[in-house]
Amino acid sequence: MEARIVSLVPSLTELLCSLGLRDALVGRTGFCIHPREALREVPKVGGTKDVDIERVRALAPSHLVVNVDENEKPTVEALSRFVPQVVVTHPIGVEDNLALIGRFGALFDRRPQAALLADRFASALAGLRARRFAPVPVVYLIWKDPWMTVGPDTFVARMLAEAGMVALSPPGEARYPVVGLDWIRDSGAAAVLLSSEPYRFGERHARELAAALASAIAAPADARIGGRRAPACLTIDGEMTSWYGSRAIEGLDYLATFRERLDAAIAGRPASAEPQGESA
Repeated sequence: MEARIVSLVPSLTELLCSLGLRDALVGRTGFCIHPREALREVPKVGGTKDVDIERVRALAPSHLVVNVDENEKPTVEALSRFVPQVVVTHPIGVEDNLALIGRFGALFDRRPQAALLADRFASALAGLRARRFAPVPVVYLIWKDPWMTVGPDTFVARMLAEAGMVALSPPGEARYPVVGLDWIRDSGAAAVLLSSEPYRFGERHARELAAALASAIAAPADARIGGRRAPACLTIDGEMTSWYGSRAIEGLDYLATFRERLDAAIAGRPASAEPQGESA
């Protein structure tokens, strides 16, 4: 029997398409936007956290693709009552992508396609690691009102680390801690990175936060006082840091270029415009 897949994870929807499984996709979330043209006719079943359960039931899927961080457990449990196979994912380490790609290749009989993707990923990872970037402390923001960051035990933090960016977070076990402006100010970060998702941070937010941090340390116009300097504030493409699967291949290349931009910003040099992924 041919697979009928509903994917509730944007990055994994893209991975399924990269493996040649677009025709097997019978449902997706409204956030599953890549590849745009290929997904245009695939029915939407809500968001990652507000899934229309009856809509999924009507699509009669054989497989449901979900993720521990992105989807609500009660929703997945409700869907599992009528979907024969629920594929639960939770990659954290960057190299977990290799197992993820291989798992999907085996599960959906796309082993040759998966092997090619895995080779591309391994090559991109090796290329980034060969750069041997010096560590630089950063705060990576994913939300506003309240500010939220990422803990070390997250895929985003592990991706950043491949380009030498050490994601700072408060003590504790929270994977996505809530923080205040004072904590950001005193964290010791050389830069604050404002992600384009899940909150859609833009350049205006980066400018506003930079001004707030400069004011918070009571610094003069050049943001220096007593040897302290306000951290640089930059926007960063969240798809490139948080999407796993095939998007992570492009993400590794993106991080190498972004790190150069970050170093220039920290040094106070003019930086080139942010490298952009495919826009939403």
